[in-house]
Amino acid sequence: MSLNRRLQNLLDDRRVRYEIVPHRETVTTGQAAQATHVAGAHVAKPVIVRDTLACDFMVVIPAALHLDLQQIRRVTGRAGVWLEDEHELRRLFPDCELGAMPPIGHLYGLTTYLDPCLLEEVEEIWFQGGNHHEMVRMSLPDFEKIARPFHEPACMHVLMERVAG
Repeated sequence: MSLNRRLQNLLDDRRVRYEIVPHRETVTTGQAAQATHVAGAHVAKPVIVRDTLACDFMVVIPAALHLDLQQIRRVTGRAGVWLEDEHELRRLFPDCELGAMPPIGHLYGLTTYLDPCLLEEVEEIWFQGGNHHEMVRMSLPDFEKIARPFHEPACMHVLMERVAG
């Protein structure tokens, strides 16, 4: 499978600059970051979450970090949230390899929340584009223009900073 056509059409229609970077086959976003020699803090990892009303949404965090579900409950106001299961991910992202969906929720009818720590001290962002052997690289302003995310803290480091502080 090559770069997701839905994603490629969006990028081309919006006329944003991007680069497709091939790499060895990987399984996780973290492994893709290693394969392309990019710090996990600069690679966007989408995590799909479902709430008690059966609404799915996307949370984008750095590949090097984990999602804090308690923080997601607080910042979104959604009661009861959990990670979506693989069966549902296959249904939601039929044109993507499992776990390689692009971090642009509206392509699939999902609201997108982006942890602001992903934007710290970087000028570009990397992400998987529907497969496990290519990464997309683009500028942060272009990514924000096409992804249109809500900025909300969502990573485990938020909890760790509170405990340490």
